[in-house]
Amino acid sequence: MAIMLLGMALFISRPASHRERMWFFGAMIVLVISFISPLCALTVALFSARVVHHVLLVAVAAPLLALAVLRSNALAKLLAPLAVMHTVIFWLWHAPDAYALALSNTPIYWLMQITLLGSAALMWSAIFAATPARAIGTLLLLTVQMGLLGALLVFASHPLYAPHFATTSAFGLDPLDDQQLAGLIMWVPASLPYLAVGLARLLASLRAVQGHGA
Repeated sequence: MAIMLLGMALFISRPASHRERMWFFGAMIVLVISFISPLCALTVALFSARVVHHVLLVAVAAPLLALAVLRSNALAKLLAPLAVMHTVIFWLWHAPDAYALALSNTPIYWLMQITLLGSAALMWSAIFAATPARAIGTLLLLTVQMGLLGALLVFASHPLYAPHFATTSAFGLDPLDDQQLAGLIMWVPASLPYLAVGLARLLASLRAVQGHGA
């Protein structure tokens, strides 16, 4: 709720076009699904649901917020460090010890959510402002790192996330099954937003080249 209120404050404080308003309300819908819908309660029991939650934050809500609130050409120069920062934050919060700490401590839990969403929004703003070549290259690298983390979860020989050791059986899953499902979600569906934006940037660049050549 605090994240949504902060986003609304930032949005209201600046003029917005109709398209920006649509992006903003789209982001708010995704945040409602993430934090207020039954999905949020399900993340307590299932690591796979938590992964869906995090993917919605970093790959859906964050780019929408970047388009609506954080449009800044100045961030294009910071694309590489912002992408590295976000990747480090994403991997950090999916390290078993850091993840367990976040679920056992409310302030750290919200620190996890805010840093995931905030670092992703800044990175997406830089992606949208960067040249097509730099944006597409960064998006491909992000897809690779997301797939790599997913693969590590899929092929792990034992469950890694202690908060879910005793919470998955009610859903017909053992902890390793839940973890492998989370890895598959991260490996394939989570990569689709990055690939979609990369393809859109590529097509726009090709149309621009064809327009200049006509």
